[in-house]
Amino acid sequence: MKFDDVLEYLGEFGLYQKRLYFLVCLPALANGLFIILSVFILAIPEHRCAVPSLSNDTYAIQGSWHEDLINQSIPSGKDGWSKCTIYNYTEDGNKTEVKCNKWVYDKSQYDNTFMSELNLVCGKEIYRSHSNLAMFMGKAVGAIVLGMFSDFLGRKKTLMICLFIKISSGIGLAFARNLASLLVCRFLVGFSGITCFITSYVIGMELVGPSKRKYAGNIIMLAWVTGLFILGLLAYFIRDWRNLVLASSVPSILFVSFWWLLPESPRWLLSKGRYKEAEEIIRKAAKVNQVDLPEKLFDKSSLETTVDAKISQMFTTPRLVAMSLIVFFNWFVASVTYYGLTLNVTNLSGDVYLNFTIGNIAETIAYILCIILLDRLGRKVLHCSVMLIGGIACLSTMFPVIYGDESHLWITTVLSTIGKLAISAAYASVYIFTAELFPTILRNTALGSSSTCSQFGGMISPYIADLGIIIGGDLKTALPLIVFGSVCVAAGLLSLFLPETLNQKLPENVADTKSLRRKGQNKATSATTEINGNHNEMEKFLDVQKQNPQDNVNNYMQCNKL
Repeated sequence: MKFDDVLEYLGEFGLYQKRLYFLVCLPALANGLFIILSVFILAIPEHRCAVPSLSNDTYAIQGSWHEDLINQSIPSGKDGWSKCTIYNYTEDGNKTEVKCNKWVYDKSQYDNTFMSELNLVCGKEIYRSHSNLAMFMGKAVGAIVLGMFSDFLGRKKTLMICLFIKISSGIGLAFARNLASLLVCRFLVGFSGITCFITSYVIGMELVGPSKRKYAGNIIMLAWVTGLFILGLLAYFIRDWRNLVLASSVPSILFVSFWWLLPESPRWLLSKGRYKEAEEIIRKAAKVNQVDLPEKLFDKSSLETTVDAKISQMFTTPRLVAMSLIVFFNWFVASVTYYGLTLNVTNLSGDVYLNFTIGNIAETIAYILCIILLDRLGRKVLHCSVMLIGGIACLSTMFPVIYGDESHLWITTVLSTIGKLAISAAYASVYIFTAELFPTILRNTALGSSSTCSQFGGMISPYIADLGIIIGGDLKTALPLIVFGSVCVAAGLLSLFLPETLNQKLPENVADTKSLRRKGQNKATSATTEINGNHNEMEKFLDVQKQNPQDNVNNYMQCNKL
């Protein structure tokens, strides 16, 4: 008996699982605020050099006298007044351009950001990418280290450790006074945040039956995007970056109560041979779900578990190597595109808060579509389709940029939003896909390893998102999207070589994962099994007919039925 058989007795998604799932969705909601906070606190507002002779200079024009003074002091071009140089007048009346050391910023969207507070402009914009890199490096280290830690120490203890680190570093970020302290805090936020999300995801998924996993896998994604909606709302009303960080971080202190509210994962306990503890949790769940369980359900002799396994076992055959590498690459691409499109929102035309909200709406639609389509199309077909759709949408942005003008900028925003919708669906499906491909003893480690690959994508995503700013030129808006689109198409085509996991039991050991077949093979195997089963029934019928000739009429009717 496998653990999924236990869930058939317990109920695949009963009241107990729903309560538990609601709790594990809350850290995912908070994680959306923590991780994507950089969109607003690291934004670079519109700016120009300050007029040297004016102590109360502002970005907004104060009058015609102010505009005349700016024209006399600051060079101008097709993009407006210079952001980095001012005029220096010599004694003979000639003027030269020199670098400025003071700036004024547009206050219409932000009161201040970390970038404007430290004047990280005019060649220093790259520090924004560096700070995002620090966060993704933290996520990479956290995903692999704490992911294995979760498989060793347990889901619950790992989650509590990460929650403590995340809350501390999140609040500490609000008091960062220099670039070094910001980098450390962002690293720790990434380090703890990704593990909180993955461990919460695994706790929720491991107590849900096969037919309900599409709901469990996407509801937590909806919790994530709910956090993004909350972040957009907070950012709209709180324009000071320090206050925004505190408003996003302090409520997470309530998660300390999870020590008493959350149980350990029964699947993990069984994989470690801790049958009594697993039985207590499952029987408590059965009581809440109002079902009766067999008496010897948790006997070692009746429950199939696997205690010893290593991640290296996923690389023991060419087929498993190929499967693992394709999964890792798809995580990499999903991450580089998702975070790249999210960070790129400040580079698009229009209001940043509106664009951010539109992107979140698209992401919500993506998760709802996943719930509807995952069981209809299957994991593989859906994942491949959305990858290709997202890639083509992003690649298409080159056309309005090359052949259009400023009146066509909205097309780029629309195509970017379609890309965000598609890649969000891809991110949701690859989580479920991976959780169903890897066995219980390796599931958290596999998700952690996959997530580590995704963090390498996250590390380069800020640089790709800022590619247009760094390189400039006519393609500065579309260039990041073209890069994202290219890798999406490649990953989508490679995912066709993965096995289908629709309606299959979660693999408990490496042998179960090896037995997974592609969709066509599964159908063929199922058909063969059905034919063999009918053949056996016919053999039994013929034996009965020979022994009981007096029942020929009834036997004839039974034969016709078979």
